[in-house]
Amino acid sequence: MEIRNAQVVMPVLLAIMSLMVSQVVFAEINSGSMSPHDRKLAEMQALRASLVRRNLPDLVSPPPTPPQAVPGPRVYKVISYGADPTGKSDSTNAILKAMEEAFEGPVHGVLMEGINDLGGARIDLEGGSYLISRPLRFPSAGAGNLVISGGTLRASDDFPVDNYLIELNDEKSKLQYIFEYITLRDLLIDCNYRGGAIAVINSLRTSIDNCYITRFGDTNGILVQKGHETYIRNSFLGQHITAGGDKGEKHFSGTAVNLMGNDNAVTDTVIFSAAVGVMISGQANLLSGVHCYNKATGYGGTGIYLKLPGLTQNRIVNSYLDYTGIVAEDPVQLQISGTFFLGDAFILLKSINGLVRGVNIVDNMFSGSGKGIQIVQLDQSNTPFEDVDQVIVDRNSVNGMGTRSTVAKGSVGGNGTSWTVDFNPVLLFPNLIQHVQYSLVARDAGAFPLHALRNVSDNRVVVETNAPVTATVYVTVNQGV
Repeated sequence: MEIRNAQVVMPVLLAIMSLMVSQVVFAEINSGSMSPHDRKLAEMQALRASLVRRNLPDLVSPPPTPPQAVPGPRVYKVISYGADPTGKSDSTNAILKAMEEAFEGPVHGVLMEGINDLGGARIDLEGGSYLISRPLRFPSAGAGNLVISGGTLRASDDFPVDNYLIELNDEKSKLQYIFEYITLRDLLIDCNYRGGAIAVINSLRTSIDNCYITRFGDTNGILVQKGHETYIRNSFLGQHITAGGDKGEKHFSGTAVNLMGNDNAVTDTVIFSAAVGVMISGQANLLSGVHCYNKATGYGGTGIYLKLPGLTQNRIVNSYLDYTGIVAEDPVQLQISGTFFLGDAFILLKSINGLVRGVNIVDNMFSGSGKGIQIVQLDQSNTPFEDVDQVIVDRNSVNGMGTRSTVAKGSVGGNGTSWTVDFNPVLLFPNLIQHVQYSLVARDAGAFPLHALRNVSDNRVVVETNAPVTATVYVTVNQGV
């Protein structure tokens, strides 16, 4: 500080001295008593003094302007509202108070109509573990751009079994979407085998990211209902904390993720225990990088259940079905590709009204125990599949399981007038061949037999010639194309 003062004072003193000298010089010049030589020197000194006066404002710096106060980020730390981070006492009211104040904070315009933009406000759990006795809800609908993150929520012993610890819900609201761009991040939610963890009802663009959800009851870990564009990613869900081979696996219950809406995605997520891994009853959903090793198929479990007969329109890609498979009811426009099925896990097409259209089951890997379990199976106990169109089951890698396909090739050779190729061991649908290509290669020199396709019933292709001949018949068939 002393150095800076010196740097300011010295130029000021020099400037004052130059001003004094210049005044004296001008007085002598005006008096007329100086010689021509002295007058010339005096004029030069006066010019130098004028230059000093001209630069004086630059030499004396103005005092610095104090910085303006900048509003800090809106972070609502729940401990400051009375929440107990040790989990010994009930923190429900404290966290609800933080949510209420965040909801009533400054508004930065609107998102969808009726939804206020809260500017990225954050409810910070501060790395604590909090006991919750009733659902955490916003006070009313109409909020967006808000984050809840960074801690653990545990249900109390009296938490209601038909509720969720965090609920984006408002039954009274008339808005098209009640919340938008709410992010739930870096949370562990322990449901204490009471209710579920998270319910997203009629909300838009919700993110559930890096969450660990466990000990949910005979209900859903995450429920997504109506609304759309809820993204669940980088998360772990399991009713019981296990890493496979659990002695109580046959008693697992509940559903880890229940998608009852459209345009949602579950990506890079592990489901390690539940009766059903993902239940889907909405359209245009995407599952990618999902690893299901919940209740095994042998115990009655299902990895992914598509319960939307006639309106499926879902994609399951690059996932891992581990001893638990996929069930699809009357699937229409269903894509299953790039997925690994381990431990005799298979795909079951279940007939409700006998409809299957636009289904692609291609480029998957199946690895089984050598028991001959078929990779794709049909459940026609209710009614046969009679409306089959644009179904492709092909290019799957199979090890230790029975191959099933809608595209097949075969050949038969010998001497005679009739050749039969039986495709029943390979084709998926019984008694259904919609397209046939065949070639007959005669081995006898000079033989030019007449030949024709005679029959394709019961998945058997019959080719006949007008005369005995030594030949090989090559056949390619398609179902549902």
